[in-house]
Amino acid sequence: MRELVLNPEECVDCGNCERACPNNAIHLYGNVPLFCMHCSPDKAPCLKNCPTGAIEYLGGAITINDEKCIGCGICRDACPIGAIHMDASHAKKCDLCINRDTQYCVESCPTHALTSSSEDMISKKRAKLAKELSLLKSKNRILLEKE
Repeated sequence: MRELVLNPEECVDCGNCERACPNNAIHLYGNVPLFCMHCSPDKAPCLKNCPTGAIEYLGGAITINDEKCIGCGICRDACPIGAIHMDASHAKKCDLCINRDTQYCVESCPTHALTSSSEDMISKKRAKLAKELSLLKSKNRILLEKE
């Protein structure tokens, strides 16, 4: 399974990953790129909650089938880290550039803070990062509500 791995200490907040993503699926929150963690298919809240089956597990990535997506936003609301956004009438998220050998964001990162791994990440490390990103999402909501 291919994964996108972030080393936040190496990130210089240049925004290259954000601009390189064809799905507009990476957003910087305080020097940290936020992107889909591609949860295991048996646990992915977006996949479990999609009423039309538009969220699919393909080639090691959780993807969105635009033909099945009705734009209801349930997957966006179910994502614990806020990695799904609505674009026009469809949900959008990172698909790990499954049709390419390497991800655009990885290619564009000047410090190699983003890397691609063909092996599963250690589950503890993934859980820790997901928790940190979830806290960022909560803090961002509070900031947006104050504006």
